[in-house]
Amino acid sequence: MLEMVGAPATGQGGFVDALLIGAPVAAPALAAVVALARRTPSRATGWMSVAAAFVILGSGVFAAVLTVDGYALRAGSLLRVDALSAVMLIVIGSVSVIATWANVDFVGNELASGKASSADLRRYTTLVPTFLAAMVLAVLANNLGLLWAAVEATTIVTAFLVGHRRSRGSVEATWKYVIICSVGIALAYLGTILVYYAAQQTTIPAGAALEWDQLVAHSTELDPGVMRIAFALLLIGYGAKAGMIPLHSWLPDAHSQAPAPVSALMSGVLLPVAVYALIRYRVIAVHSLDPSFVRALLLVVALASLVLATSLIIAQGNYKRLLAYSSIEHMSLIVIGLAIGTPLAIAASLLHIMGHGLGKAVLFCSAGQVLLLEGTSKIAGVRGILARRPVLAAVFGVGFLALLGLPPFSLFVSELGLARAASADGLTWVIALALMMVVIVFVAITTQLAPMILGSGSGSSAAGRDTGSTTPLVVGLVALATLGIVAWPVDQLLHAASLIAGTP
Repeated sequence: MLEMVGAPATGQGGFVDALLIGAPVAAPALAAVVALARRTPSRATGWMSVAAAFVILGSGVFAAVLTVDGYALRAGSLLRVDALSAVMLIVIGSVSVIATWANVDFVGNELASGKASSADLRRYTTLVPTFLAAMVLAVLANNLGLLWAAVEATTIVTAFLVGHRRSRGSVEATWKYVIICSVGIALAYLGTILVYYAAQQTTIPAGAALEWDQLVAHSTELDPGVMRIAFALLLIGYGAKAGMIPLHSWLPDAHSQAPAPVSALMSGVLLPVAVYALIRYRVIAVHSLDPSFVRALLLVVALASLVLATSLIIAQGNYKRLLAYSSIEHMSLIVIGLAIGTPLAIAASLLHIMGHGLGKAVLFCSAGQVLLLEGTSKIAGVRGILARRPVLAAVFGVGFLALLGLPPFSLFVSELGLARAASADGLTWVIALALMMVVIVFVAITTQLAPMILGSGSGSSAAGRDTGSTTPLVVGLVALATLGIVAWPVDQLLHAASLIAGTP
């Protein structure tokens, strides 16, 4: 599935390009405007976000068809879609379909229970599609300044979403998130300025100094000394948004306090988009610097983050925080793929981004239903949900099996691809260490969650029907299994994207 052959990217233009680039931004933006205009939020407002998510997914699929042969769609010099962008559009679309679908029940429950005022829900239903529009804009940006601005916009939007409950814990998590991510995004801004400075010393036209395709074409002219500092700043800066060491500590607090659909979007979309920014910069850096410097820097951050995540998962007693630390683990595996950098490793990392996004959307949304039913996020406070909530327990349990990398789910295939790529590139010790951490995480999570799902029922809720729709969660699990069994849905697209971002 992950065997590579080469094909360069070229450009084209026209109405179709503008439509495919404009629609995934305009649809969530329109949903946000409608939500803002409504005085009283309703489930219908939530369904508009679902429709916008389907538009993003559909645009990603059509863009994939048009870019799989190496073409790039354009809308001016600011926006551009190639196979790599198409992969991310599909990730954003598929994850947001699951999360916004689950969000309809969340909004309905909030309205029925009176836990949030109309003003709170109006703000919430406006910010969710606004977040989607910003994420889409980030992956469509050809200008690296626009990419930075779009990622920064998500910090502002998600800060209000994390603090939706306005409890003491959510306010503390919000401030921690804002402060740490602001430091990270400031470092990324400094890195972007240094890249701009380096570009001005080359033959790149002044007005195109931050355009990604121009920087790639002239990457060998960039000053290595400036680019070395710039890439280090960019790695720490965007790494903060991806939950990587040393600015990772916002992630478990934010995920434990945010509403479940927001956690799903943050884990399945926000973190991968930050990694996507690193993928784009890596392409420039490996041609302007010593590639071994880029690899060493990425490996240090990824392995340190993986070891930290593993140690914290072992000691975790809160299932929402456990999911957050699991996100750090998976982002670390993806960054290891970037460090290896071959087309096979990049393809495996992109497949891992897809699988992780779908898996985390399913798990955070089902964890939200468990929290609603049991009234606690402590692992020790939930026992035997299979006997009382069989459908929800099945989805929750199977979701964890998928996230732990068991076949037939796609994370098994992507981890196998990473192992093959590392072995082929002489980095056996790296993948050996990573797989050892993965095995420890597997044992730790199954040991902690088995009583929660299979134990004797002593939870606070009585037996009864499941509440909340599990349909989007089942669809997500089916998609995860399909990606792990059948190559055709994404094989050629991953192949084309890996040729853009990978190096032999």
